[in-house]
Amino acid sequence: MSFLTFLFVSFLLFWVLRLVLPYLLRYALTSLVKKQMGAGGMPFGAPFEGQAPPRYEQAAESADHVRVDYVPPKTKRQPKADFRGGDYVDFEEVK
Repeated sequence: MSFLTFLFVSFLLFWVLRLVLPYLLRYALTSLVKKQMGAGGMPFGAPFEGQAPPRYEQAAESADHVRVDYVPPKTKRQPKADFRGGDYVDFEEVK
């Protein structure tokens, strides 16, 4: 009789956990994500606490203007006059 009681309680516990656990996990993950979003995505604390957040209005005003700091010089490649192609590689078929 004791074994049947153990089986019944185990089955009942498993069934209740199966119904309740998804809601508990969803609540825990939702609160964790909201907490991280509120922290600005900084999981280990804010290293720049005293500073103001970056301003993006300036980038929105000049969206059509691109500033390039460095442009490498263009060099024309001239083909070598004595180049006749690559090396011959003998092909063997593998079965």
